[in-house]
Amino acid sequence: QATHTRQPRRAESPLSSRSASSWIKSQGSTGHTHINRAAQRSTVAAMSKKYAAAYLMAVLAGTESPSAGDIQKILESVESEYDSAVAEKLVSELSGKTINEIIKDGKEKLKGFGGGGGGGGGAPAAGGGGG
Repeated sequence: QATHTRQPRRAESPLSSRSASSWIKSQGSTGHTHINRAAQRSTVAAMSKKYAAAYLMAVLAGTESPSAGDIQKILESVESEYDSAVAEKLVSELSGKTINEIIKDGKEKLKGFGGGGGGGGGAPAAGGGGG
């Protein structure tokens, strides 16, 4: 009789093989009633990601400055939980900024973290031997 261990869920980008809407849906709460602090932070981070993803989806759909209502429509369309306080906080913090400004500011903040040593060299081209 095999014993199965539960593997931790790997964070997944909305740009992977799964659709963005199914990714947002997967970022909902875990359903556990007894959650420790680390799990609570993880849930908050997941919630933040799905609200940010919904905001970006609204921008991609042509809404220059999405409202909390726009976020609500997107999240509810994938049967995801919605908290108006989280959506309203996100919208208020991004109010008056274009998505390009938000991304530029985010990149500037990330520069302070340093980073890896750059990519390795490219692999040599395959030899054309034949003949």
